[in-house]
Amino acid sequence: MKRLLIYILAAIAPYLAAAQEASTRDWVHKGINIPEVRVYGQRPMKEIGSQQTKFDTVALKENISLSMADVLTFNSSIFVKSYGRATLSTVAFRGTSPSHTQVSWNGMKINNPMLGMTDFSMIPSYFIDDASLLHGTSSVNETGGGLGGAVRLSTKPAEARGFGLQYIQGVGSFCTFDEFLRLTYGNDHWQVSTRAVYSSSPNNYKYRNHDKKENIYDEQMNIIGQYYPVERNRSGAYRDLHILQEAYYNSGRGDRVGLNAWYINSNRELPMLTVDYGDDTDFDNRQREHTFRGVISWDHLRKNWKVGAKAGYIYTWMAYDYKRDVGNGTMAHMTRSRSRINTIYGQAEGEYYLGKKWLFTANLSLHQHFVESEDKNIIRQDGNKAIVGYIKARPEFSASLSAKWRPIERLGVSVVLREELFGRKWIPLIPALFLDGVISPKGNIIAKASISRNFRFPSLNDLYFLPGGNPDLRHESGWTYDAGLSFAVGKQGVYKLSGSATWFESYIKDWIIWLPTTKGFFSPENIKDVHAYGVEVKADLNVALSKQWQLGLNGTFSWTPSINCGEPRTPADQSVGKQLPYVPRYSSAITGRLSWRGWTFLYKWCYYSERYTMSSNDISLTGKLPPYFMSNISLEKALSVRWAELSFKGTINNLFDEEYLSVLSRPMPGINFEIFVGITPKWGCKKR
Repeated sequence: MKRLLIYILAAIAPYLAAAQEASTRDWVHKGINIPEVRVYGQRPMKEIGSQQTKFDTVALKENISLSMADVLTFNSSIFVKSYGRATLSTVAFRGTSPSHTQVSWNGMKINNPMLGMTDFSMIPSYFIDDASLLHGTSSVNETGGGLGGAVRLSTKPAEARGFGLQYIQGVGSFCTFDEFLRLTYGNDHWQVSTRAVYSSSPNNYKYRNHDKKENIYDEQMNIIGQYYPVERNRSGAYRDLHILQEAYYNSGRGDRVGLNAWYINSNRELPMLTVDYGDDTDFDNRQREHTFRGVISWDHLRKNWKVGAKAGYIYTWMAYDYKRDVGNGTMAHMTRSRSRINTIYGQAEGEYYLGKKWLFTANLSLHQHFVESEDKNIIRQDGNKAIVGYIKARPEFSASLSAKWRPIERLGVSVVLREELFGRKWIPLIPALFLDGVISPKGNIIAKASISRNFRFPSLNDLYFLPGGNPDLRHESGWTYDAGLSFAVGKQGVYKLSGSATWFESYIKDWIIWLPTTKGFFSPENIKDVHAYGVEVKADLNVALSKQWQLGLNGTFSWTPSINCGEPRTPADQSVGKQLPYVPRYSSAITGRLSWRGWTFLYKWCYYSERYTMSSNDISLTGKLPPYFMSNISLEKALSVRWAELSFKGTINNLFDEEYLSVLSRPMPGINFEIFVGITPKWGCKKR
């Protein structure tokens, strides 16, 4: 690794020397201005009373290797539950489970209908141009089912003029290679973009295994000591390819048509657990995925009203294979699981402004799922193999109406009514009420409050998975309350400071959980009533230290008790009154950014408190994972030469070589490095 760094530095040194003077001259004269903070007496009517976290472009595109799991880890207070580097990553939003967070991409829900959740490690942040979190009740504005909240992801036109190209190459620890390519073309009416990301690595990082102990013997073979061995992550290689094609046409008369098509080809091994003693050459544990997502959109905009329509399609093929050496060098299938998902999507929406005090919106959407799930390696009693699984189709229909009213400049009221259909079952009406008011124009201090009812229907695996699915499950339901304050102050060219603090409370009934049965498999049941509550705090600060020095800080903090308040299932049930498994009570994240001329230094820090692995919160054996913090740093240099824009970046992840686990028995990497070289040619620029 050191030799590789020396070669790369030697290769780029001439470019650094040749471009330093021109780059310095540009930055000295241009500097960086912090925009003025204007104090408005009202918020945008669409956002009345809503609790949102919006991610800026810098956070989304810090480097090519980031997934949305990384973005959420270091830029929000959400707990990201990771099973390892380049493996499944899910979220616990406000103390809820991963299936209680709804995720949309360009308006289309991308939660897996079989599992009900989304793997954020499979979403490259470089494919996302706009991302925001809708906390608690605010998710009702977007969709139902978000008992914890919703994550809204979308892409935007590139705003290119003529042809453009960008290429970034990343090389890192564990023989990791990350490549990014973007081609763009734009004129007054058309914006076309093609993006591609390819990532690969043997992923064989070292870690200290605290689940094993090795003995130290003297010459007489007496045990004189013990130690935790250092092992390598085994069977963790991955190859991921993502391609995103976009095309937008703007008529210039209020009409825009867009096309977004995203293809995923993933081949990942599933790493061995820290408690595994076998040889990784004796088995093959692999997951493959091919996914296509496509959305066509049309928007028609006029002065006081807007209408739009979308149509989309999702195809997902997933395969899980587990093979073992049967003793003669032949690999035999132990598990051969296949699933195919086809989803057809349609949506129509409209907005109408009645003067300056009223805004009415309407939205209709339909997701029609066709799912086939099968395991071809189940052995019947007669010794033959049987195909076990299910084939189901389920429509998910959602309709919403909202009225937003601002009777005076400093007060806003919003009412949302949503109705949803799952299969043939209508859920009760989902109402939501939002309020906000400007307490003081000085400082733009705004008070916000909201209340909503919400429901989540069981996933297809909850209902039909074999063995264990429970078709008699009831839908989960709950009430959520929010109240908070926000502010924003600043001075032109000097500083900008904003922040918010929110109290939330949720009561969720009939919580679904998978439990072991006497038949030897797990099955889901409605057994829990959960009370999740807490505080969320966030702040952003940008300061112009001088014309050339810029400082940016942002941080989040959350306190999230999530308590099981249901009745004991048995006299031995000790889970009542305890924190839910894998939900930390405290989490926090801080990002600091210091810029000078073409240099940018970035420091990212996150913290998660202890997490229980058992519903009883029993800390014996492995019932608790210790708290941990994570620190990442990066240094980037941007250069401008006559023929191109160049960038050079180095990152250090897990700066202090923290030994930690996010999930029990799933090893995580220690300190690791990556460097990036980027080039954006200046097409058509004349040489001086």
